[in-house]
Amino acid sequence: QVQLVESGGGLVQAGGSLRLSCAASGRTFGYLTLGWFRQAPGKEREFVAAITWSIDTTYYADSVKGRFTISRDNAKTTAYLQMNSLKPEETAVYYCAATTSQSRLRAPNEYYYWGQGTQVTVSS
Repeated sequence: QVQLVESGGGLVQAGGSLRLSCAASGRTFGYLTLGWFRQAPGKEREFVAAITWSIDTTYYADSVKGRFTISRDNAKTTAYLQMNSLKPEETAVYYCAATTSQSRLRAPNEYYYWGQGTQVTVSS
């Protein structure tokens, strides 16, 4: 089992930045691929970014490339999502997820473990 706890959400103005954290416990963190997803009210959960466990390969949704950065600190068993130049339409609950897979990482059903989510609100 893996427990994931997100933090770092909040209210920010458009153009601002936030850094989300995902603290993991339970299974060997170094063998987990970590992903970030978001879900706005009335919308499906969508992929934001992922980082693999083997060689830290990163993947991003086209909409966040160049603005968001995913990273991990295996010693702290924590993953991060640095979000810059935030837009109002990116208001959502952001979820951290984990899997041992290294493929199909944009698909929510590829992930076994999920955090409870953290609210990000971007005001215009």
